[in-house]
Amino acid sequence: MEKKPLYITETILRDAHQSQAKTRMRIEDMLPACELLDNMGYWSLECWGGATFDVCMRFLNEDPWERLRTLKAHMPKTKLQMLFRGQNILGYKHYADDVVEEFCKKSIENGIDVVRVFDALNDIRNLQKAVECVKKYGGWAEVALSYTVSPVHNDDYFVNVAKELEKMGADSICIKDMANLLLPMHAYDLVRKLKDNVSVPIHMHTHNTAGTGDMVNLMAAQAGVDIVDCALSPLANGTSQPATESLVATLQGTERDTGLDLNKLNEAAAHFRKVADKMKQEGILDPKVLSVDTKALMYQVPGGMLSNMLGQLKDAHQEDKYYDVLAEVPRVRKDFGYPPLVTPTSQIVGTQAVMNIIAGERYKMVPKESKGLLRGEYGKLPGEVNEEVRRKCIGDDKVITCRPADLLEPELDKYREEAKDIARCEEDVLSYALFPQVARKFMEARNNPKPAETPAPAAPAAKPADPNAVRELYVEDLSL
Repeated sequence: MEKKPLYITETILRDAHQSQAKTRMRIEDMLPACELLDNMGYWSLECWGGATFDVCMRFLNEDPWERLRTLKAHMPKTKLQMLFRGQNILGYKHYADDVVEEFCKKSIENGIDVVRVFDALNDIRNLQKAVECVKKYGGWAEVALSYTVSPVHNDDYFVNVAKELEKMGADSICIKDMANLLLPMHAYDLVRKLKDNVSVPIHMHTHNTAGTGDMVNLMAAQAGVDIVDCALSPLANGTSQPATESLVATLQGTERDTGLDLNKLNEAAAHFRKVADKMKQEGILDPKVLSVDTKALMYQVPGGMLSNMLGQLKDAHQEDKYYDVLAEVPRVRKDFGYPPLVTPTSQIVGTQAVMNIIAGERYKMVPKESKGLLRGEYGKLPGEVNEEVRRKCIGDDKVITCRPADLLEPELDKYREEAKDIARCEEDVLSYALFPQVARKFMEARNNPKPAETPAPAAPAAKPADPNAVRELYVEDLSL
């Protein structure tokens, strides 16, 4: 058989720590390994997008744009990759086309080469503008199929979407299996069908939540997949990606040999082992995320969504309702027309399931995000919506049937005006556009640094949580 190397995208700098450690890896933890990573021979290094943008400003006191420029300066040889939520960019709502275009332009200017664009509902209309702009400014547009299992999602569905994505201009197509639902034998079949129907490279992205990720990657490789996502072993497996070293070793000497050097991989892993150990000591990396959890297969719930729902139940002092909530998730998902569970739909469905159980009555409490999903604000739902539920949640509100962004006026100038007192550059304006409160707080502190202060006295003990309270929808997007 003709040799066809399998290419690897390394996720240690983004999805690996996002999936295991709340996206808390700092730039200083990355830089010592950058030269090694840049000389490894990866197809790409995923290092930006997803939750990194928000978390940099919200928790790490880092400018995400400065992080990107720094990484590019230290890794000039390897393509840098980001995750981009289509019309949502990196936020949790749809943005006007002018904001999408400017964000694509500035991401590529600041060092991004590959932009993986996805839409939670696989609504192609929500992908068009981002793909067009990535290509306009010289980036590689990798467009993702948000993989899920439901009565309306089958191989024909995904093949048909892939054909549309190729027509749209996708440079490669990613099977984005965020919840580790794609089983190995099915992965083989799906890859073969995609290879038979589209001519662009196919990229496999899975996690190892249910313990099947290594086998998924191996069977995808056997089926001819072009690229797979892996993470160096210190932050691999569990809710993260399968380990890079394991796959490289498995394929050595075969027609799919990756060509990567295990000694170099082990050298890089030695650095990240120290980083992982530090995050465990700080309580950021909970070893629970490393264990196999087949509930992902039963309930189709990504790992990050599980942790968010558990946090919501803890806030309400109702942890004992955890399994009731898990059982409610598929029911809510069916009512909502079977959306794939990936940001932001995973958070919307999960929060609604928690509220249904806590309230003791289904859809008694309905957050604005659930209403927006049922109104069509996020795009076309894949399956049939339970109209009784829709009426209970949104009354007689009209359902949007056009591309949601067509209803949005250009808004970049508005953000420029609102942020003119704190923004130093166009990148600052974009940070503000996506996360106004977080970015304002971050930039005000950056623009007006204060001298070190004497530690404040200890705060009084917190009041007990309201048992009926559910935390704000914001989550750290661990499920991608």
